[in-house]
Amino acid sequence: MPTSINYIEFYCKDIQAIKSFYSKAFDWKFTDYGPEYAAFNDGVLSGGFDQIADMPEAANPLVVLYSDALEACLEKVKASGGTIVKEIYAFPGGRRFHFKDPSGNVLAVWSE
Repeated sequence: MPTSINYIEFYCKDIQAIKSFYSKAFDWKFTDYGPEYAAFNDGVLSGGFDQIADMPEAANPLVVLYSDALEACLEKVKASGGTIVKEIYAFPGGRRFHFKDPSGNVLAVWSE
């Protein structure tokens, strides 16, 4: 039986800050489920952010987003409050960068 990822969940320290970041950086829309949980759908994948006041530092899975305008995306991430942890670099099949969001989650964005 085939299995595929259809939802991804992140912990965050501040639900309003995380929603602000992702709406500014990637135009994501959110559905609130109480004051400490917000779901998103980026048009392909669904997921959510769960606010935890004493969020421990933990290794999260690396989620990789796609952009057809990598440099512009990097600038938008920085302008929205993200921190670049790996500048754009080449890898077999394309180029990508890694960033940290306001709650410390590390994600990547790639392009061909």
